Amino acid sequence: MNEIKIFSPATVANVACGFDVLGFCLDTIGDEMVIRKTTEKGIKITKIVGADLPFETDKNVASVSALALYNDANPDCGFEIEIYKNIKPGSGIGSSSASAAGSVFAINQLLGRPYNQTQLTNFAMKGEAIASGCEHADNIAPALFGGFTLVKSTSPLQVLQLPTPEDLFVTIIHPQIEVKTSEARAILPKQIPLQNAITQWSNVGSLVHALHTNDYNLLSQSLNDVVVEPYRSQLIPHFDSVKTEVIKAGALGAGISGSGPSIFALSKSKNTAENVAKAMTSIYAKTDINFITYVSKINTEGIKILS
Repeated sequence: MNEIKIFSPATVANVACGFDVLGFCLDTIGDEMVIRKTTEKGIKITKIVGADLPFETDKNVASVSALALYNDANPDCGFEIEIYKNIKPGSGIGSSSASAAGSVFAINQLLGRPYNQTQLTNFAMKGEAIASGCEHADNIAPALFGGFTLVKSTSPLQVLQLPTPEDLFVTIIHPQIEVKTSEARAILPKQIPLQNAITQWSNVGSLVHALHTNDYNLLSQSLNDVVVEPYRSQLIPHFDSVKTEVIKAGALGAGISGSGPSIFALSKSKNTAENVAKAMTSIYAKTDINFITYVSKINTEGIKILS
């Protein structure tokens, strides 16, 4: 195989209570990438459609992660990367991680799959650090592993795959404003009250148990963030109103997707998720902020090969 075309999915990180450790993968939203072998050694980005992103190898997350793999593998060929961006940068649904994970997944396939998912996640984290200012895997891991993931540790990297309840759907609203990951991290406090920490890790444990037992009621009770959301929600217009209305519409819970501005809500059944989308729309339709909504099943496969 000398060329591959892939779908690299959007992801939701943090999942309310799981800041920097929890994430899940979306099914209907994602970038497409084409990667091909070249006789000239090295990594080169030759085409970017849909976003104004750098072509320089040391500045684009896709090429930085690809280069980390490339330097480790030291193949006797090079690679060209084409990126077709459907996930807007700064959207909060893993735009940078889709590029970072997609490039290493594709190159690994072209090399005969010498690396496992954990190793690919490690390479992709190098690219993600370009966008966010630090290495973290809560968006990258679900893109590569599929479904729900928990990053047990980043040094050494350990990713746990969690079960996905069959009837679980997600609704996303993406207000067309930008919240940079680096800025959203800068707003967070360096210390938190002990009681908030206790509440947060209780919710994380409960959420993991709910996924393992298909307990939708417990899942609903666990989608509560007392550490990050109180600060980051200030960057997202009408966040509190959206959260109130989606719960009324039947959502299990809602929160900030990644660093925002996208807001996610989890629901039991596609019908409820579509009603939740209407509730989200009703809030932003009254404003002058453009927005996009998505309804998606949880993608348990992760990155998909298109051709």
